[in-house]
Amino acid sequence: MKYKIDKNICVGCGTCVQVTDGGTKLGEDMKAEIVDHKKIEKAGGESVCPFGAIKEIKDDYEDTQNRS
Repeated sequence: MKYKIDKNICVGCGTCVQVTDGGTKLGEDMKAEIVDHKKIEKAGGESVCPFGAIKEIKDDYEDTQNRS
């Protein structure tokens, strides 16, 4: 699984940084940034963020398969 941070939703609370053990970090804008997708997945994926700012990204293979 791959994830992205919706910067319009992220409030910079740091919960994801604490929970994912290095899976995210706070950037210069004080919003979360992805560091390690596997650590985010292990910590709970999208459910890690109490505000819903972590979003799962479908990979190209899955997208191709879903269009067939």
